[in-house]
Amino acid sequence: MLQVDGIDVCYGDLQVLWDVSLRVGAGEIVVLLGANGAGKTTTIKTVSSLLKPAKGTVTFQGTRLDAVPSHKIIEYGVAHVPEGRRLFPDMTVEENLMVGSLRGEAKSRRSRTMDWVFEIFPRLKERRRQPAGTLSGGEQQMAAIGRGLMSLPKLLMFDEPSLGLSPILVADIFRIVELINKQGMTVLLVEQNVKHTLNMCDRAYVLENGRVALSGTGREFLDNDHVKEAYLGI
Repeated sequence: MLQVDGIDVCYGDLQVLWDVSLRVGAGEIVVLLGANGAGKTTTIKTVSSLLKPAKGTVTFQGTRLDAVPSHKIIEYGVAHVPEGRRLFPDMTVEENLMVGSLRGEAKSRRSRTMDWVFEIFPRLKERRRQPAGTLSGGEQQMAAIGRGLMSLPKLLMFDEPSLGLSPILVADIFRIVELINKQGMTVLLVEQNVKHTLNMCDRAYVLENGRVALSGTGREFLDNDHVKEAYLGI
């Protein structure tokens, strides 16, 4: 479904990715792992066309996303739940969700999709008229995920969805990620909670200093001595 081939990415004169390649198959959960500053967020921002590669290509179902403006990415079926949620704090929960369904099929199916989001996140239904800025951190993360779902994406990318949440809410977020994947949505996930993600993913990539250092299945990573020492503390 998604093929990233040999991308170099720079911020001005500073290069942060070197020859990064990865693939995401339809129906998979694929995880990007690595320390802070390794290039994980830069990678998915490049898939979202928020950043343009200096070299290499990003292809989604035959379309070169690196040639598409970032505001049109959603039309090809790619949605991005960013780190920090990035909600509109003065708008209601419902209005934030509607922002995710402004184009094409998502707009025509908005009412049905919102019912689906409220079924997944009953708490959002209770707070639908409440300003998003007054929600708890966990509720804001639910709203950010719900906004992504409202676009009816084929590929949903998450950047650190469990960041800053309590252990109970972290478990809830991962349960939701697995739920929407079982309902047919492909997931690309950046996440620091390594053990949990490796137990649920199909494949994983480790980025170190802007390069792909390792790739394999979740089970292979759980058995890998370098991964256990560097990321699991074993």
